[in-house]
Amino acid sequence: MRQHSVVVSHGSRKSVAGFSLIEVLVSIVVLSFGLLGMVGMQGAAIKANREARLQSSAVVLAREAADMIRGNKNIGIQTTASANPYLGAFSNPAGSTPLELATASYCLNVGSTACSTTADVARAQMTEWLARVDTELPGARVSICFDAAPYDSNGLPRWACTAGTDGVIVIKIGWTRGSTNRAATGTNAFDRASIPSIVLPVTPGNSA
Repeated sequence: MRQHSVVVSHGSRKSVAGFSLIEVLVSIVVLSFGLLGMVGMQGAAIKANREARLQSSAVVLAREAADMIRGNKNIGIQTTASANPYLGAFSNPAGSTPLELATASYCLNVGSTACSTTADVARAQMTEWLARVDTELPGARVSICFDAAPYDSNGLPRWACTAGTDGVIVIKIGWTRGSTNRAATGTNAFDRASIPSIVLPVTPGNSA
């Protein structure tokens, strides 16, 4: 029987080898684009997780403040900041100075002189609470006031409080977060609590 042999010219071999190299290069390019996309998605996921963690912390802190006010009703119902240490506006957008009361109190600390009045208790509670807000939320801003209209005409929360004692006590908390404008750079890439992120009314009820 005759045996048929296949003869491959040198030119054909070079063509096959060249075609394989092109395939490898194309695969590398496609893989590179895929990896870049994965890196971008990972960065977005990390940012989203951070914002979710800060949002959760702010909600917990707001609820704690509401419980403090409800638990100390004799002070919580007072309508002026001089008689009600829970009321006030506290801001630290640049992170340069801590959130604190004008007159801090530590009478609830172990080893300190016990609080003598319910106002002292409120002042000590706010001293400790503001310190934790300042620690947990970057560039934190807090406003606790009587407010009948915590949202503007567009439905967005606002820092301004209505004058007088209409409405209920509202706890407003904001902090520095990434801007939603992806084109923003430098300091413009951050929203320094331009509006509250948390708005919690203190409704009547038990402190528990």
